[in-house]
Amino acid sequence: MFEHVEPFAGDPILALVEVFNADTRSHKVNLGIGIYFDEEGRIPVLPSVRKAEARVVEAGEPKPYLPIEGAANFRSAVQALLFGAGHPVLRERRVATIQSVGSSGGLKVGADFIRRWLPKAQAWVSDPTWDNHRSMFEGAGLAVHSYPYYDPAGGGVRFDAMLDALRAVPEGSVVLLHACCHNPTGVDLTHAQWDVLIPLLAERRLLPYLDLAYQGFGDGIAEDAYAIRRLADSGATFFVANSFSKSMSVYGERCGALSAVCADADEAERVLGQLKFTVRRNYSSPPIHGGQIVAHVLADADLRPLWEAELAAMRDRIQAMRQTLHRVISAKVPGRDFSYFLTQRGMFSYTGLSAAQVDRLREEFAVYLVRSGRICVAGLNHHNVEYAAQAMATVMAG
Repeated sequence: MFEHVEPFAGDPILALVEVFNADTRSHKVNLGIGIYFDEEGRIPVLPSVRKAEARVVEAGEPKPYLPIEGAANFRSAVQALLFGAGHPVLRERRVATIQSVGSSGGLKVGADFIRRWLPKAQAWVSDPTWDNHRSMFEGAGLAVHSYPYYDPAGGGVRFDAMLDALRAVPEGSVVLLHACCHNPTGVDLTHAQWDVLIPLLAERRLLPYLDLAYQGFGDGIAEDAYAIRRLADSGATFFVANSFSKSMSVYGERCGALSAVCADADEAERVLGQLKFTVRRNYSSPPIHGGQIVAHVLADADLRPLWEAELAAMRDRIQAMRQTLHRVISAKVPGRDFSYFLTQRGMFSYTGLSAAQVDRLREEFAVYLVRSGRICVAGLNHHNVEYAAQAMATVMAG
């Protein structure tokens, strides 16, 4: 029955992790996988999360199936985090939110919903984007195209080209946008650029689909939700998938959500119903444990400020690593502008390294990153940042 099944080529990032783990060199540095590591190179267990989990376990509640849409306290906490407590879209009950299996699960549920209810829609993703964006939308049966985004010459956004492309896409298309901390480039739209883009999306009757996996890693929790709140203020209909994997360091708990902002409460109720039907045909209902940890952290008067301080510390540490990268590489490779290391935001940066230079970094220096030249800045710490920066400078200088 399965003789015709082809082998899986593997995920390039996860495959790189396997090669890294097999490397016996003691000075090896992993800048490939998108995980936040602390100053000692460990995945942190945040005190706020540890305390919330202790409370969840101590309560000793039974473990029934959750409702298809997930736990009510989790969903309401997510809505307040995204839109701000008391936002008109929440007061008017215009937001349909489901608890999903990570933001990946939310993205896929939304893609399946679009395929069913907007069958002629095509999807447009930034060039470049997270590889799985294309895979999930194609897996749902949508044609996927790209719009111009990253400018390798200047290290910024090709904003005029992006606008020109979106003016030409078919009406009713889905436009996938990174709300902050663009993966893989770290290059974000400014607030002024969002203010130009959002009216264009409305004018062209395009459906924004925002991915927010790194809220709090850019400029702050509220600041990183600017695009979402601005879209909501404008009266737009849109999707947003968000995740707590990075911001609460709960990767394996798969804590995410999908929210659809609708025209009115009746529409939101119908959309929620069809999102539930989509979930029912897939994984049926989300898990309890991680979602309740997140809900406790977000809603508790003591845990919430503790988490916000922890998140700010992670953000500041990443920025400090960026500054060291910039300082060392600028000194070693004079005459070139490396300011993009400072202006890019979040966990990732496009270094400008070629695939051949990336291979040399891995083979000669045991510094691992994906062949696009993207690095996970959060993989750097005070033990390895100088070494990694000098290695990058060496291959850049030829």
